[in-house]
Amino acid sequence: MQKFSLCFGLKKLCGCTILASLISVSHCIGQGSAGSEGKIEPRYLVDIPTAGLLDQGSFAFDVNFFESGGVLLGLSAGVLDRLNFGISYGGTNIIGAEKPNWNKLPGVSIKFRLFDEADEMIPAIAIGFDSQGKEAYVDSLARYTIKSPGFFVVGSKNFSILGYLSIHGGFNLSLERGDGDNDLNAFLGVEKSVGNDISIMLEHNFGFNDSNHEALGKGRGYLNFGFRWSLGSGFTFGFDLKDIIRNQQDISIGNRTIRLE
Repeated sequence: MQKFSLCFGLKKLCGCTILASLISVSHCIGQGSAGSEGKIEPRYLVDIPTAGLLDQGSFAFDVNFFESGGVLLGLSAGVLDRLNFGISYGGTNIIGAEKPNWNKLPGVSIKFRLFDEADEMIPAIAIGFDSQGKEAYVDSLARYTIKSPGFFVVGSKNFSILGYLSIHGGFNLSLERGDGDNDLNAFLGVEKSVGNDISIMLEHNFGFNDSNHEALGKGRGYLNFGFRWSLGSGFTFGFDLKDIIRNQQDISIGNRTIRLE
């Protein structure tokens, strides 16, 4: 009975997250996060975090659709000028006829920006924690298919080159260690605006913490490509090709996912 009550509570929390996000839509900024006219700082590329933040008092609602009928919902808020907080929840078989398989626990995230960009070469620096992994949760290894960042530090720098060119990089230490691999990880990514409303991005999660004999990765890391299109009213559509170099599975053109922000 206790397990049922916990599961019901998590589902109720997920529903409340959706409701709260819909109520907060009126507080969203008009332009999305993509393109040279984007008004919202990207908080992530595909999977890796950036130093981007929501403005104080603003909200963001994110939906990710992934393989096996998976859906991940997230609600984030600009709590203070330099502080963001978020909560997320989802699972697999949410879309389709099979019984939904909910994640074990909701994900929580917090990000604090230590420094803003300065001069021509000094990046913005942020630190944070994010317990939300990506794709399905693997019970036998007590981890997500793509491990959560855990504790991280990240730097982001923007350059005005035919619109905007942004470079992001950092380190993270995930708390998902059921596979016995607890190494410090690194990540690097680049984003380029294409016109006023579109951005493309490429990132590499080096996967140092997902490469031993019990881990899911093969030691190649995760190379991901993303496309973002700002459609106005604070809405951004995204399409991702993940694990292009087949670190986990034998796939032809990458794991395809859809994102709505």
